Amino acid sequence: MNYFQLFGFDEKFNLDTAQLTQVYQKLQKSVHPDRFAHSSSQEQMLAVQKSSMINDAYQTLKSPLKRAEYMLSLRETPMPNEQASFKDNAFLMRQMELREMLAEVKFADDIDAAVFEANQVLETEFNGLYKTMQIQLAENSAASNQAACEILRKLKFYQKLHIELDRLEDLLFET
Repeated sequence: MNYFQLFGFDEKFNLDTAQLTQVYQKLQKSVHPDRFAHSSSQEQMLAVQKSSMINDAYQTLKSPLKRAEYMLSLRETPMPNEQASFKDNAFLMRQMELREMLAEVKFADDIDAAVFEANQVLETEFNGLYKTMQIQLAENSAASNQAACEILRKLKFYQKLHIELDRLEDLLFET
């Protein structure tokens, strides 16, 4: 059973996360170990396995990028290796520019402003790509799924940069 079916959702990218959480809690309650305390060891083990699957499904569906990746796997769209280089030369250039922007933050006269500006740039570009990926996933053709796959890889890059910026900010404001 796929994760969307497990939670009673249609297989689409946009989900009601509050409803997702409600269904998750209901499902977890149904397989809670206390309910199987007087059951056979096999039934207890099955409950633990179901609980684990429900947790995995919830973690996947609640995270937009994991959800997109899961949808693409259901659609049998091959995801390139994380280490594979991008074929998009413009994006490769943009990666270098963004890395330079992060490297320059620590040398800025106004570190607060530099962090804020870097954050704004990352958020704006991430959101633009995110919206495009939503459109591609909704289209659900072989070509649009492949395009969504490439965009997802770019979004993961932005996510990593955002984490780097957070770490840099923590480091700079530690003193």
